[in-house]
Amino acid sequence: MDGMIIGILTVSDRASRGDYEDLGGPAIISYLDAALSSSWTALRRIVPDGVDSVATAMVELCEAGAALILSTGGTGPSPRDQTPEAMARVIDKELPGFGELMRRVSLYEVPTAILSRQSAGVRGKTLIVSLPGKPASITTCLDAVFPAIPYCLELIGAGHMETNARVVSAFRPT
Repeated sequence: MDGMIIGILTVSDRASRGDYEDLGGPAIISYLDAALSSSWTALRRIVPDGVDSVATAMVELCEAGAALILSTGGTGPSPRDQTPEAMARVIDKELPGFGELMRRVSLYEVPTAILSRQSAGVRGKTLIVSLPGKPASITTCLDAVFPAIPYCLELIGAGHMETNARVVSAFRPT
């Protein structure tokens, strides 16, 4: 594997069964291809909704050396949407500012953004960020929070990440 390992985790009953094409995972990869100038390798997983399936996948990606895990899906209020509960089970520290900012910027696009439960947290040397399932919403959310991700990765000892300043400028305090 070349460069930083980034886990891409799609959470969807239908996509995991093959009933529905995964659009979220490819949207994340497309964003990273444009946003990152340093080398990276994607580890992709598609799992059904549910606390156990999502928590297990997150732990496996951490153990595989992922510095960053970006999950998509499972953040709404429906009974099967349990990504936040799975994340709470596996993280050591919650970073609530990520979810707060993602919901705030999403409200400019849809009033139902208040129903979303995106979040972020740290497990060891891995930053985990949960994103919504729709590709346009993924881009909106990543545009908002990505400037802080490279510095966060450095703070937790996950490694150094460089961004393409034409897409997103990483903020590092001086």
